[in-house]
Amino acid sequence: MALLEINNNEVHSLPRPSATVMVLRDGPTGMEVLMVQRHNDSGVLGGVHVFPGGKLDKLDCDVRPDQLDRPMHELRQALGETGLDDATAAGLHVAALRETFEESGLLLHALNAPLPAQTPEQLRAGLASGAGFANALSALSLPLSTRSIQPWSRWITPRMPSVTNKRFDARFFVAKAPADQDVLHDTHEVSDTVWLTPEAALRQYWEGQIGLVPAQILSLSELARYSRVDAALLAARQRTPLLIEPEPFDQDGARVICYPGDPRHSQSTAIWPCPTRMTFRNKRFEPEGGLAALLP
Repeated sequence: MALLEINNNEVHSLPRPSATVMVLRDGPTGMEVLMVQRHNDSGVLGGVHVFPGGKLDKLDCDVRPDQLDRPMHELRQALGETGLDDATAAGLHVAALRETFEESGLLLHALNAPLPAQTPEQLRAGLASGAGFANALSALSLPLSTRSIQPWSRWITPRMPSVTNKRFDARFFVAKAPADQDVLHDTHEVSDTVWLTPEAALRQYWEGQIGLVPAQILSLSELARYSRVDAALLAARQRTPLLIEPEPFDQDGARVICYPGDPRHSQSTAIWPCPTRMTFRNKRFEPEGGLAALLP
């Protein structure tokens, strides 16, 4: 497991737009979520288990309206963000689909038939040529299926980010794993992939078997409230994506990160049933009340 180190340097750069997908499937013991382990030598969160995702690329925003399965303004409305332009909203959806494919080999789609066996290899070749994800799909006569993902939350890294020296404005999505595909992770950025129930992932974190950062910890805590994929997807469709802006401070020599609803947070109203603060102890972030506070 990766042991985290606290970063005390304030970061003055603007947060980088990015997209993350919590890919879900129904397993024998309940709903499972796909997690990828970043390489130990990765520049961001090396060794930590995260959901597939990454930065928004310029090519993601160059998608044409005819390459989308929904109008751009619907994608903007789905994200529920004031001031977001249509092209960036579409690009964030494209980035979510692209990063999921690049890091896990899963092409999220809404097709009524299985993908041809050669599709992943052909799509990777298209991406390697610099065509961009939307164009690479178009070359294979495949749709860019934004309907296969649902916005879930938005995490904005504070200027004192605590666990990395880079800031992100990350849009989290949820999606159902395609039944016709197997995970084949990218060996460049990812060293391992695993399907875990949210509860199992949190228990493994608590027992020191895997490393997690607060955005993953609390997202898993939210997902643990759902026993089936369809229930989580329905919840995503029925709510405006949560805006989560962590606010860190130091107390008694320890770094604390608080969230909406905490007495120290600028937003007094709670937005979820999860813990409202995490404290860095034992080389990890822990909520008040321990593991039990993270579980339903």
